[in-house]
Amino acid sequence: MIHRLGVARSPALAVPLPPTLEPTACYRYCEALVRARHHNYPVGSMFARSALRKHIFAAFAFARVADDFADEAAYEGRRARELDRWEEQLHLAYRGTAEHPVFVALADTVDKFALPITEFTELLGGFRTDLERRRYATFDELRSYTRQAAEPVGRLLLYIGGYRAAELHAYAEDLSSALAVARLIQDVPADWHRGRVYLPAEDLRHFGVNERDIAERRATPAVGHLVRYEVARTRALFQRARPLVDIVGPDLAVELALTWHGGMRILEKIDAVGANLFAERPSLGRADKALVLARALAWRGETLPPRTLHLLGRIIDR
Repeated sequence: MIHRLGVARSPALAVPLPPTLEPTACYRYCEALVRARHHNYPVGSMFARSALRKHIFAAFAFARVADDFADEAAYEGRRARELDRWEEQLHLAYRGTAEHPVFVALADTVDKFALPITEFTELLGGFRTDLERRRYATFDELRSYTRQAAEPVGRLLLYIGGYRAAELHAYAEDLSSALAVARLIQDVPADWHRGRVYLPAEDLRHFGVNERDIAERRATPAVGHLVRYEVARTRALFQRARPLVDIVGPDLAVELALTWHGGMRILEKIDAVGANLFAERPSLGRADKALVLARALAWRGETLPPRTLHLLGRIIDR
């Protein structure tokens, strides 16, 4: 059994294990695990086709818990061991002998959508990289990391939606990496305290920024130039992924539009913080999330009931 499974970023958000391994209870547990975490983008929102939501939660719960093993203080000293146990549970699920609620739900999802195990093992490889690697010399090296730690999630979402075309998967990979890079820029100070710097060393060197600037939370013109560059490059990655939202059907289209606009909005917030990035963590508030929703629905030509639109407008105007 995985010790302290379900401990979220705050101990107050710990998710209790379900009393049984009945599939419905296991799917609800997966949803609770995912919802207990904070995201810049939606996961299993009301806009995903209802028949797909529980399966989306199962896949994200697998990734969410594994990511916590690599990051959260509760697992210090046993991170590699917990990831190994998580992989053992994965193989049991693929053999039809799941022993944990996340994997009971995941095994059902795997069977329904013929999900390849390689997507999950690649994710675990990315999380193990976090235990071994603390710095990245170039952006290409960082992309090698996100190809493992982020891109399989995008492919899994498309598998669940029934999309297997290679060109769609390429767009999903760009979207997943763009989201991951945006989050890494957003969390520079927090990652510094974990002993990690994801900003490429070549970028720091080019703009005259060093790790002491991060440690001392300095706000300098050089930091501002660096932030603008990182934001511009990440925006370009989002733009590479943009056709995905126009191509997929209504079962996932709004969900993906929310994801795309959520990532672009956090980049806007990062850009606004600028030189203060090392001292002030940008985040999405209620008004930002309402704006993201409005943009996503407008993009897809969707409409909401008049009262919902009225409330949305009030939130945006605050």
